[in-house]
Amino acid sequence: MAKSMLIISRQAPWSGPSAREALDIALAGGAFDLPIAMLFMDDGVFQLSANQQPRDLEQKDLSANLQALPIFGVDALFACQHSLQARGLLDAPMALPAEQLAPADIRALIDRFDQVITI
Repeated sequence: MAKSMLIISRQAPWSGPSAREALDIALAGGAFDLPIAMLFMDDGVFQLSANQQPRDLEQKDLSANLQALPIFGVDALFACQHSLQARGLLDAPMALPAEQLAPADIRALIDRFDQVITI
């Protein structure tokens, strides 16, 4: 049986390659039918924000990768409620729906997975 994996993405989409690498890992695992979920924390919650303008920062647009997650079977998406609130995104439109979790719920989520990768 395949081991379950939680990918915790903590980097903003425009701060370097980490956000893209987290999405690539999720897509690759999903292509092999691995049970994968993603948790967006800290500046990683900016990846979920709709209406991003990556060209203004001369960055690549990650929205196509993000939109592909459900196609590859990665539909368990979570966002840290505290991170969303601290960045003014709590009620902002999101590119994909993600379940908002309080810190205590995040600890329980992490415990559910065999492997956890933080990027």
